[in-house]
Parts: sequence; C-alpha cells; structure tokens
Amino acid sequence: MLLTGRDGQVGWELGRALAPLGDLVATDRAALDLADFDAIRRVVREARPEVIVNAAAYTAVDQAESEPGLAMRVNGEAPGVLAEEARRLGALLVHYSTDYVFDGAKAAPYVEEDAPSPLNVYGRSKLAGERAIAAGGCRHLILRTSWVYGARGRNFFLTVARRARAGEALRVVDDQTGVPTSSSFLARSTAAIVPCMASGKHAPGGNLWHLVPRGRTTWCGFARAIVAALGLQARVDAIRTEQYPAAARRPRYSVLEGRRAASAFELDQPAWEALLAECAAGQRRV
Repeated sequence: MLLTGRDGQVGWELGRALAPLGDLVATDRAALDLADFDAIRRVVREARPEVIVNAAAYTAVDQAESEPGLAMRVNGEAPGVLAEEARRLGALLVHYSTDYVFDGAKAAPYVEEDAPSPLNVYGRSKLAGERAIAAGGCRHLILRTSWVYGARGRNFFLTVARRARAGEALRVVDDQTGVPTSSSFLARSTAAIVPCMASGKHAPGGNLWHLVPRGRTTWCGFARAIVAALGLQARVDAIRTEQYPAAARRPRYSVLEGRRAASAFELDQPAWEALLAECAAGQRRV
C-alpha cells in the first residue's frame, strides 16, 4: 500500500491503522508533493502498490480563495494523476473528499446522489478531484467526510482546547450545521473498508460514499462539547456567520448521511459525541 500525507491529522492515524494490513509505504510532503505531478508518477511507479490511499490535500479553506491555482492543482488535478497511475497498475485508489462540495441549501442530510454545488474554491477543487478520479478509469473509492479533527495537526478541536486552557472566551458560529468527524474514526473505517473492497464482499453501491458518525451539531455546539469533554471552564458565546468574517463562504447546512456506507461495509457508526469523548480522553492523558 502507498499512503500519501502521512504527517497530516488523517494520514498519521492511517499509518497506524493500515500497517497491519500489509506492507505500507508512507510518504510525507517532502517525499511526495502533490503539486509535482512528475513526483507522483515516480513515487507510484517505484512503490508499485496494490492500494493507494491519498490522505494529502490542500485544506486551508480560506487561504484557497487567494491561492485558487494551487488548491486546484493539489485537490483537483493531482488526484487525476494518481488515478491514471492506479489504472496502469490495476491498483485501488482511496481518496477523501468533503461536505463542502454542497451549498447547504438542503434541509435534510445529504446523500451520495445529491448534486454538488460548492460555494468556495476549496469545495470546487475537491469536487474537481472527485471528477478527475472518476474520469481516470481506475478502481476507486471516494469517501466524503466533514469537520475533521484529531489530537494532532491543526484543527478546530485543538484550537478550542488551547484557547479554553488559556482562559479565553470564545465566540463561535452557531448557524452552520454539520457532523464533526475524528481522524481516528476515518482511519479505522478506511482500514475496515479496504479489505472489503479487495474481496468484493461489500454491498453494491458505487464508488462514492459518505463516511461520518451519527448526529449533527453547530460549530458553537461542537466548541461547547469540546470544553465540557476536556473538563475545562471557558465561556463560549454563540454568534452568526455574519459576525465572523471569513474569506470563503461556508454552507449553512452540510450534514452528510453516513448510514449507507456503514451498512454496506459493516462499519461501526458511533455518535459524534462518543468520538469526541475518545479524543478528549487521549488529550487529558497528555
């Protein structure tokens, strides 16, 4: 197996979860920069993997508004190069996408058949990557997820934890709704899915799946839950989107429906609160 983005919050968890499945070649940005298409081809051809798991991405949502070319190259075009190389080898390509491919106009959880309509550069670049993979003709699996956090990297959970521990009051948007998803959940689920795909044991349903825990909340609700889970005392005030200026527009409602993937691949789909408690417990031990 070839894993890209091993030092990212999802990639680090994947490195641990995938290692028991077989020989794993894990690359960081220094070894494989997805903006360098020649490097992609070279690394894949040297590794000759049966499975490629692409956990590398351009994830700076607001910064992407001022760097659309780089975001599109890494998120939109590089996956197509990976797909071409996977097709040459007959390999399976596993790739992660985002709830931000949707505009938030729907009032019920998004299912895999819903038409994407991204509001920002990041969402458009991730949608382009989905389409490039589909056009690449390789065996592939696209896993859309949302609001990813974990004990490593740079994410909402760690930002809230740091500021709460410093005694800061937080002002957090309370009119955007989604599903917080831990990087450990994504990694464990991927490690369960890959053998299913290789054996063909999963129920039919295409190459695109929504992979999230159960439930939903707002960013403010998530922040308050983080503070409580860590046993901290911090004020968390609810604000409207308009009160928190950001370069990129976000969907007001981007809840993904994950029951189909959980059923097809026989996955555990815990509540998002249970995954937060797991992550917080690890932080309290640090």
